[in-house]
Amino acid sequence: MIEIVFNHADFEYDVYGLVQAFFPREELETVYDVPEDEAGSLPYQSRNRRIQREQDDDDRTPTRLTVTYQTGQVELEWIPGGSSNEDCVKKVLVYPAGWPKDPANDAAVRPEMKNLLKRGVYDLLSNLTGKQLPWGTLTGIRPTKVPLRMIEEGKSDAEIESFMKTAYETSDEKIQIAEQIAHREHEILSSIDTENGLSIYIGIPFCPTTCLYCSFPSYARASFEGQVDSYLTALEKEIGAAAEIMRDKGKHLDTVYIGGGTPTSLSAAELDRLLSAIDRELPMPVREFTVEAGRPDSIDRDKLRVMKAHGVSRISINPQTMQDKTLKLIGRHHTTVQLIEAFRLAREEGFSDINMDLILGLPGETTEDVRSTLDQVKALGPDNLTIHSLAIKAKSRLNKEWEAYQNYAMENSDALMQMAMETAESMGLQPYYLYRQKHMIGNLENIGFAGPGKAGIYNILIMEEKETILALGAGTASKYVWDNGRNVKRTENVRDVPTYIERIDEMIQRKKDAADRWLS
Repeated sequence: MIEIVFNHADFEYDVYGLVQAFFPREELETVYDVPEDEAGSLPYQSRNRRIQREQDDDDRTPTRLTVTYQTGQVELEWIPGGSSNEDCVKKVLVYPAGWPKDPANDAAVRPEMKNLLKRGVYDLLSNLTGKQLPWGTLTGIRPTKVPLRMIEEGKSDAEIESFMKTAYETSDEKIQIAEQIAHREHEILSSIDTENGLSIYIGIPFCPTTCLYCSFPSYARASFEGQVDSYLTALEKEIGAAAEIMRDKGKHLDTVYIGGGTPTSLSAAELDRLLSAIDRELPMPVREFTVEAGRPDSIDRDKLRVMKAHGVSRISINPQTMQDKTLKLIGRHHTTVQLIEAFRLAREEGFSDINMDLILGLPGETTEDVRSTLDQVKALGPDNLTIHSLAIKAKSRLNKEWEAYQNYAMENSDALMQMAMETAESMGLQPYYLYRQKHMIGNLENIGFAGPGKAGIYNILIMEEKETILALGAGTASKYVWDNGRNVKRTENVRDVPTYIERIDEMIQRKKDAADRWLS
């Protein structure tokens, strides 16, 4: 257990993210050391607590990182659990001359204050552990936002590289890949009128089974068989409302993305019903229409033909690994033979833009397993390839049942990521988007690769937050974006399927109210 103790509520998320990156398997808790009369003003009181001044016995005292804001400086102190005060490590960060007394509350210098604090925490933990994080102090999920913004401002590559090295202590390798991707994103985005456009995400929260690592809002189809029809009825109503919002606000539709869950857990008739509602309500065709077919065991020729007939231009057929022993372990009830057959069927039905997802760091997989998977995928020749680093998410079975899997090696490294990148390059695919997640094995990243003209537009829009995305269905979150991504607001739909069906009118009104506030 590590407690992160603050004497004031500022930059808790940023410090928490760095400590988590250095100690990915430790339990962390944010704690406040404030007078009793200030406790009522603390944020997130349901998730944080005020520190108790009574000290436990030394052998039960948790490790603590204290962040103490003072006039003109902030003091960091690392106190190992069960140790004496002589073992603590301190670091004092003095505010630059000319800064206001309370820089955290001054909009002009608050970003610099955050970077100063994160660099201080990073240096302290790096010295303590001997680790250097490949992304440095960049703890957010969108590290390419930094170079993309600077490209838009007309900065040179040299200026971008210097800034990322100085401000965030990012490694040269990660700076290079982020810069390369940002240039590609900038080229694609320059052809899209994001200020007057929007995209739509539709969530199908059903799956054949739930994978070991999954934390998305998804439910085993068999358990919700009686509610699929009602879910589609509610979804049709929300699709109609999204179309009304678009008309009222004068927006054009750029992309449609159907994800999940597993959209192809729907039958061919159910899929036809959903796609017919999209055709009926939305201004189709669009720049890009994606359906995550996802699980090979949910794909057949009838479903592929339904998607093709409705103008779906891009699909995903995701193995995650081409090792049958791993597929069984992680709860994917299909084989590599089924994956190959599903891919063959999709090609036969005329799909020329197919994505495949792979995960590095799956339980028990060796370097040779990864190499074998990459070789088999290369032989199939997908048009897109997304390489994920395994993330041990809080709501996943892998995390909840950790004791059952902790003896399996779960390894990821720059060497494995480099192997994947070299394979993608040998297939004629180039990196075009990148994002990160919490609890990633190896503290690395997810990278999407695509052939010429096959980059997933929706993936760039969602990751760089450049266009409003109305998200429909249970467990989805809409993002209202304006001023080239400088302003982003969210609204969320309820996660539970029966509750979504029951409260669909409320979900629709929530979107309409948000559109009136944030869409011009």
